[in-house]
Amino acid sequence: MTQTMDPSKAYIAEYIQRAKKAQIEFERMNQQQVDNAVKTLAKVIVDNAEMLAEMAVEETGMGNYPDKVAKNKNKARIIWNSLRGKKSRGIIERDDTTGITKVAKPVGVVAAITPCTNPIVTPMSNAMFALKCGNAIIITPHHKAIHCSTKTVELINAELKKQGYPENLIQILDQQSRENTRNLISMADVVVATGGEGMVNAAYSSGRPALGVGAGNVQCIIDEGYDYKAAVPKIIAGRTFDYGIICSGEQSVIAPEAIYEDVLKEFGLNGAYIVRDKKEIQAVRDALFQDGGPNRHSVGQSPDVIAKLAGIEIPEDTKIIVVEAEGTGETDLLGKEKMAPVISAYKYTEFSEAIDIARKNLEAQGKGHSVAIHSENKEHIEKVGEELCVSRFVVNQICASSAGGSFFNGLAPTNTLGCGTWGHNSISENLDFKHLMNVSRIAYNMPENPVPSDEELWK
Repeated sequence: MTQTMDPSKAYIAEYIQRAKKAQIEFERMNQQQVDNAVKTLAKVIVDNAEMLAEMAVEETGMGNYPDKVAKNKNKARIIWNSLRGKKSRGIIERDDTTGITKVAKPVGVVAAITPCTNPIVTPMSNAMFALKCGNAIIITPHHKAIHCSTKTVELINAELKKQGYPENLIQILDQQSRENTRNLISMADVVVATGGEGMVNAAYSSGRPALGVGAGNVQCIIDEGYDYKAAVPKIIAGRTFDYGIICSGEQSVIAPEAIYEDVLKEFGLNGAYIVRDKKEIQAVRDALFQDGGPNRHSVGQSPDVIAKLAGIEIPEDTKIIVVEAEGTGETDLLGKEKMAPVISAYKYTEFSEAIDIARKNLEAQGKGHSVAIHSENKEHIEKVGEELCVSRFVVNQICASSAGGSFFNGLAPTNTLGCGTWGHNSISENLDFKHLMNVSRIAYNMPENPVPSDEELWK
């Protein structure tokens, strides 16, 4: 009796077959041709930033149009700037000292799970990294972002087709389901998972090499003696960007007790509504969380919507809600990630206490992700770096827009931020093209290499 293949597996097998055919053809192209494809991809997003931003807001109901336009344009520019000129095909390095010559090879077919919080730039960056190394990619979008993510891929493919690139280098599932996603990630050569914990765990359980992300809960420390008037606007910009759905957005501000009231006042002068009344604190907490997790009605919503959910009145021009937490994340949900323009406030007496507050919040959620510190004290900055288990420390910058790489720091530009073993991830750095590259190593004989005597070796 002939056994019929499961419909979902048959459906995915067709995607894989098309991708492999395109990848083999693309693999024959040289570095210049590959780079031109990557540049084309980024330019399509820049040229269509406004339309795609509007589609994303309308479909997902999260975030806001101006910030999504900025995100589409800036991420495309920053990532392309990082990738251009870098070798990713053929011989990429010769080391005469070690006698090792490195040869870049594709990994094959990449499967990418993308989130509704970044439905345009995450498919874009994953495709840029995949193509940079001569791979093909298949994207499975979040069910709340199918149309805008699909439109993104269609626009890119139309431009690549004009330039004669292989068809099906970039594909997106037109039938989105958990079953199809499971089958895709078990049949591809490597998986990139950007999204909720469930999908990331599924990727690591797929039986294929996987690159995933952990939860964010960025702790932001204002150091003693630092100009808080310079720090506060940056913190607000980070926490409010796209109504707080960026995983690298600041979540808690931890300020010295000596200037704590001044810091809160500065927040107020910059459009914040300060919540200190216990009933209002509980109301905001209830608006943001349900059954210990995010209240879906609050995710990516404006301060006005959050206030209405909480049943409190705030001024019309409020940019951000600052709420005094009543404990760290061990005992107070406000110490955890808030997917809205709301930030928790803490005060400390000694700098070691600031680190301890941040640590406890990260232990509750977000361990491995990111920390922001506003300081001119190198000793304190490096103390934070030594004490806290996160993959990136952003100094005197807007964390939301710089932890994922920027023109002004050395972090690899990306939309997928690895959190190391602390966040149950395989990488503790920003996902980059190098993670989608196989490297062959030619090892030449080095007969002149010195060999230590036993006396030298064990002295």
